[in-house]
Amino acid sequence: MKAVIAAPYTWLVVFFLLPFALVLTIALGTNDPDSAPPVALGFGFENFARLFTDKLYLTAWLSSIRIAAVSTLGCLLLGYPMAYAIARAAPARRPTLLMLVMLPFWTSFLIRVYAWMGLLAENGILNQFLRWSGLSAHPGTILGTEWAVHLGIVYAYLPFMVLPLYVLLEKLDTSLLEAAADLGARPVAAFLTVTLPLSLPGIIAGCLMVFIPAVGEFVIPDLLGGTRTLMIGKVLWDEFFTNADWPLASAVAICLLVLLVGPIALFQRQQAKGLERTR
Repeated sequence: MKAVIAAPYTWLVVFFLLPFALVLTIALGTNDPDSAPPVALGFGFENFARLFTDKLYLTAWLSSIRIAAVSTLGCLLLGYPMAYAIARAAPARRPTLLMLVMLPFWTSFLIRVYAWMGLLAENGILNQFLRWSGLSAHPGTILGTEWAVHLGIVYAYLPFMVLPLYVLLEKLDTSLLEAAADLGARPVAAFLTVTLPLSLPGIIAGCLMVFIPAVGEFVIPDLLGGTRTLMIGKVLWDEFFTNADWPLASAVAICLLVLLVGPIALFQRQQAKGLERTR
């Protein structure tokens, strides 16, 4: 029994706490290009201070949060009707509909992003269709803009919004909606007063599952956004691999981790309080 209990704690220590301590140690040091690795160990917070005083990093933080928030909202607006429709479909059809939602994961993530490059390029499928249909003789290119980044993130992370919403909506007691209808509530009013409040935990879970990876996304902004889109994931890559500034890159990683773990901890705390109230 003790071995079973110790196993998850051992996993956390080996694969989370030790790497975190290593990255934090590097972040507290200074850059030393003449050594290998290029780090001079120390105990300073200059790298962390630079992240919140340098305009480049402030812009990257704000841009990442804004793009992730807008993309999360897009996933919610698309994912909620999808999850609701699947939850209200016939039980025999639900596995097929869920499989269609998960189908993109059967293909490599990188290949799917490259496919969007072919769709959104100047001579891509979308622009060729616009010219062929006569809707636009000279359509501009979406590739290399922030709109392309939003499209890529919404497409890539939409299943993470649909699945937690489906789990909650599928368990929703339909007798509550029938009771609301008996009391004279119209379908829209019943949705706003019954379905939406009860599905709020699924909304929060789905938003966290989309927002958290979207903030640190690197592949989609790099391939679809180009140099016009600045996100903290791209800054982290540049500092580590291009500038070889390991301490600053580690400080970025630490701050990013704290930013992402905070909402998860708050959500778990609210969930625990909710469970205590229902007991």
